[in-house]
Amino acid sequence: MHKTWMAKKEESKREWRLIDATDQTLGRLATTVANILRGKNKVEYTPHVDVGDFVVIINSDKIKMSGRKLEQKKYYRHTGFFGGIKEKTMKNIMQEDSTQIIISAVKGMLPNNRLNRLVLKKLNVYKDEEHPHKAQKVTVVSL
Repeated sequence: MHKTWMAKKEESKREWRLIDATDQTLGRLATTVANILRGKNKVEYTPHVDVGDFVVIINSDKIKMSGRKLEQKKYYRHTGFFGGIKEKTMKNIMQEDSTQIIISAVKGMLPNNRLNRLVLKKLNVYKDEEHPHKAQKVTVVSL
């Protein structure tokens, strides 16, 4: 009788991955990062267990968007009061904090389940080359 093997959180080996976002398209970068965070690139992938790696993204200011997304794409949020919907264009958010665009794109690629917040905590995004994770023996991922 064969038994199905399932990964355990304690047994999984986590690595640190470094991704340079220079001239990368936002959607393609987000799907790759989401798959690494969930662990879908590993043999021991199990949907209900967090077996993914840590991801460090650098140069978020130099990301590339296709088409006219900088002027046309809008991000909405609501204050909770009547008529309190606020909108910002991608260009405004890029000027304020470009890391939020990558985080929201990756969050949209993750499934809406209990692991979502745990998986998203393993994502670290920085505007330029400098990051505080050099001691973790980060391996560079080429896209």
